Amino acid sequence: MPDSNFTTGKDCRFHENCTVGFRYKPEAEPAKLGNFANIRSGTVIYGDVRIGDHFQTGHNVLVREHTAMGDHVVIGTNTVVDGNLTIGNYVKIESNCYLCTHVTIGDRVFFGPNVTLTNDRYPLKMRDLYAPEGPIIEDGVSLCAGVIVCPGVRIGKGSFIAAGAVVTADMPPQSFARGIPARFEPLPPKLREVNMALSWRKYLNE
Repeated sequence: MPDSNFTTGKDCRFHENCTVGFRYKPEAEPAKLGNFANIRSGTVIYGDVRIGDHFQTGHNVLVREHTAMGDHVVIGTNTVVDGNLTIGNYVKIESNCYLCTHVTIGDRVFFGPNVTLTNDRYPLKMRDLYAPEGPIIEDGVSLCAGVIVCPGVRIGKGSFIAAGAVVTADMPPQSFARGIPARFEPLPPKLREVNMALSWRKYLNE
């Protein structure tokens, strides 16, 4: 692993052609991974990253500096995590997603493929008048394929966003959203169960 600069817990697996702890600046601190990580080929993880146990990547994943993740996080192939963000526990992020800077993601969150989070209201305009502000994704949220979430939007706990929706305003907890721009309605009863992947059950005892 060229330019590697990291510490790990036990029983971690690193496939060929991955870089962990990339020194994006000379004083970058080592990346820290917990136990049982599985890092697939093409993945690049920067220094100044903190990751919990049971972390997995697909191929060609990028995780930039000052990212903090909890336990049981999966990041799919070709996904970019652009740094300066926080990801909770039991989070599944599918392939080809883009997670911008200044984002907070809670526990038991699901991202379908091609989800995009944005943080810049006026790209390359008024640069001195505002700071980037990414979305806040609360616990138990599901974002289906192709969802776009606009800067500074808060997605309330337990909400569900249908495929292709563009979310431009805050969503109350337990909401269902669809369309462009997304329209909100109460979450249907069949979608009110807590997010649970089959692989999580043995750890959560549920």
